[in-house]
Amino acid sequence: MLSFFANIFGYILNLLYQVVNNYGLAIILFSVILKLVLLPISIKQQKTMKKSTKIQEKMREIQDKYKNNPEKLNQETIELYKREKMSPFSGCLSAIAQIIILFAVFYLVRSPLTYMKKVDPALIEQYTNEIKQEEENKNNPYPEIAIIKEKGGQDERVAINMNFLGLDLSSVPTQALSDWRVYIIPGLYVLTSFLSMRMTTSMQTKKKENSGEQNELDAVAQANKSMSYIMPIMSVSIAIIAPLGLALYWLVSNILMIIERLILNKFLKDEEEA
Repeated sequence: MLSFFANIFGYILNLLYQVVNNYGLAIILFSVILKLVLLPISIKQQKTMKKSTKIQEKMREIQDKYKNNPEKLNQETIELYKREKMSPFSGCLSAIAQIIILFAVFYLVRSPLTYMKKVDPALIEQYTNEIKQEEENKNNPYPEIAIIKEKGGQDERVAINMNFLGLDLSSVPTQALSDWRVYIIPGLYVLTSFLSMRMTTSMQTKKKENSGEQNELDAVAQANKSMSYIMPIMSVSIAIIAPLGLALYWLVSNILMIIERLILNKFLKDEEEA
């Protein structure tokens, strides 16, 4: 399934690349298009978060009232979600979509000749074997990136312009530790990740203060808070062992997500007041 989405993303990225002739610009445009396509899901998720905050007080009342009656507690919880027209699993779709996209884009950036340029597999295998022999059978985790670097100047079929603002987006941080430039994009990604987390925490705190809820977070909120820290850490761990093109995609996506949250929060707040 991941290969299926990586192929679709590859077609889109290649079309953009043919227009701008720059891998970095193509990734930025791809990020914007993907964010616009997923906008309906983002709007629904934001509305769900607001609605979920509102029903937490009612949920606590039910938990306190039926804490010694698990069967009745489950029944009343289901009824509450039905009355509010909300599913307890409403956030799953967004989470699943994010995971699929994360790994599909990783597939795409790891193997751009396969998913983006649609290069003949036989040619990829031929060049991979040649590079292995030249490098004394050294195994490279990103053989297609090596092909672009070694053969791109000789064969147009495997050439991709990965020079973006002086950065080589085919570079892998763990393979170029002496080059400080490889840390620029991952570093900016970390900063925007923590900014995004601070925004989310701030919004949730304001909602709790406005609704008069208890300061203690329930188990679900605690899990969400943990995930908000785990996901960036996991992403950074992947970004430093992957080509910089992946970190650029995550950085642009983070910036777009911050802008999206600010706009949606203002729009939904005005809609709620109206």
